[in-house]
Amino acid sequence: MSSSRPRRTFLDAAQHGVLTVDGAMGTQLYERGILFNACFEELNVTRPELVAKVHDDYVRAGAQVIESNTFGANALRLEKYGLSSRVKDLNEAGVRIARQAAGTQAYVVGAIGPSGYFLGEAREAHNAADHRPSQDLEKVKAVLLEQARTLVEAGVDALLVETLRQTPELRVAVEAAVTAAEGRVPVIASASLDENGRMAEGTPAEEVARLMREWGASVVGVNCSDGPMAVLSAVEKMVGVGLPIFAAPNAGLPRRVDERMVYVSTPEYFGVYAQRMFRLGVRLVGGCCGTTPEHTRRIAASARMAAGDLEVPAANEASQASFLGPGAATREVAPAGSIPPGPFAEKSELAAKIARGKFVVSVEVNPPVGLDPARAIAAAKMLKRAGVDVVNIADGARAQARMSNLALAARATREAGIETILHVCGRDRNLLGTIAHLLGAHDLGVRNLVVITGDPPKMGDYPDSTAVYDLDSVGILKLASRLNQGVDPGGKPLGAATRFVLATGAEPAALNYAREISRLRDKKAAGAELVMTQPVYSADVLDKFLVDIAPLELPVLVGLLPLASYRNAEFLHNEVPGMQVPEAIRERMRKAGSQAEARKEGVAIAREMLAAVRDRVAGAYIMPPFERHELALEVLDGFMDLEDAAPRTAQPDADAH
Repeated sequence: MSSSRPRRTFLDAAQHGVLTVDGAMGTQLYERGILFNACFEELNVTRPELVAKVHDDYVRAGAQVIESNTFGANALRLEKYGLSSRVKDLNEAGVRIARQAAGTQAYVVGAIGPSGYFLGEAREAHNAADHRPSQDLEKVKAVLLEQARTLVEAGVDALLVETLRQTPELRVAVEAAVTAAEGRVPVIASASLDENGRMAEGTPAEEVARLMREWGASVVGVNCSDGPMAVLSAVEKMVGVGLPIFAAPNAGLPRRVDERMVYVSTPEYFGVYAQRMFRLGVRLVGGCCGTTPEHTRRIAASARMAAGDLEVPAANEASQASFLGPGAATREVAPAGSIPPGPFAEKSELAAKIARGKFVVSVEVNPPVGLDPARAIAAAKMLKRAGVDVVNIADGARAQARMSNLALAARATREAGIETILHVCGRDRNLLGTIAHLLGAHDLGVRNLVVITGDPPKMGDYPDSTAVYDLDSVGILKLASRLNQGVDPGGKPLGAATRFVLATGAEPAALNYAREISRLRDKKAAGAELVMTQPVYSADVLDKFLVDIAPLELPVLVGLLPLASYRNAEFLHNEVPGMQVPEAIRERMRKAGSQAEARKEGVAIAREMLAAVRDRVAGAYIMPPFERHELALEVLDGFMDLEDAAPRTAQPDADAH
């Protein structure tokens, strides 16, 4: 492969996008027959082809950042192998191998691990009497400075100080790396914390992040530790430090199986947590002990999705701009030959109802897994009879193999006589496929779209299927907005304009709430006319959200998912990003007891939530648990038959499109 580098600097890429970092080197060398008591860094000169193969496997799996095989290549660690005089050639060889594997596809960071030196009683960062580092720490700093200077001269894109457990050693390691870098490359500082999110002497995660920044690090984070859940909890406390965040968990805690130490966190599980970390605002996610190229592959899939959901990196923005043509970045620039879009109220029955202030109700009805849509059609008919305005039809819900939602939408309209909202996600279709899908939907009479990025395939039954993500939710909104102006992405006139109502999703309880609000502003600029929220269980959370987005003047359909059981409530609260089920609500579900009583309590909670916000939103979006559509009607009883004299929320301006 080429030895040239990616065009953007590492720090620029970390600040403006998300990056997939590789996984464990030692684990992979062990799997290839190298014993744990060997000097892994010596393999840079004795078995360079083996080290190169590990790097190659990670790059092929999607790693955009690879660590040089130099974790223990400092004089103190090498001393026990009789190799303390070989710091220079082992580090240089490690960088050279990594650079050749990375080519133009990945950045190379020089890995610096703990010194391996027992600090004895010198555990404080400074001698209490004279405020100078202890002799032990001076010795550690000197050997790490030697290694860091070698790595910088060898040509790394960044230095990574990682897996430090003691705050005093972390300090001298970061200071040594910053001194060696001399401003030429950034320093990533990564601590290893205990199960309570603390350093060995008790320093908490948030304080560690603040200190690492104070010492000169450009990126801070956590690696190793006790697995994805513990690392997620720790980095959640670091995101406010104002620097890009790095996270690289172990694959859980190892267990002994047939005389081997095996890490039990599966790639699928790891990928779920990678998605949560990216949504939180973490910029670099990788793996530590026990992780493999398969873990990296799952992280890379999450990164492709997160690039849209968090903040589109410059490279992705350029890609989408090339798809969508000149002027696609802002809604205000109308392509030549475009047609002014029609008034919002004339686009669909749903839009007309919202425009005149009717409280609208949508219920989710998903396509079948298989060939028979009879149950879904029957549900649509029942909902229509009950007065529901529209049904939502998801696009490959939960990344499962299902019937086309467009086919079900056409049948529901024809056989049940009910209007539909078609979910459109960027996971499964490239640009051309998305254009064809939208034009076909319009021809079949679909007028309402809710545009989302889409769950990655790893969440479904076919985790190895390819995720496309040519366009994220903002990109699809821009595309559909152009179609509403009668032009294709290249500016070619279509001869007529589509009349899509463009809805988008939002998470009032998002972990990174500020980014969620910023993202919603981007969606409004891209053409969004309606917001449909994730399920909300806290009136306070929804109140804050409604206040914060009021300047956008977008109608809101509040999402409600009636809880089915205490277990269901615990799962949603702990395992689903963007969902918060308050402790008081979970306790109510716990006390409800039996299945029937729990469902009744879940409906009561949803009704209370709906009653609390009824006069502040444009409507409700009900997601029945486990496709129990009758529960949706129980939630909606008494809320569907009122017409209001005036709109509750300002409506989109037709000429703003």
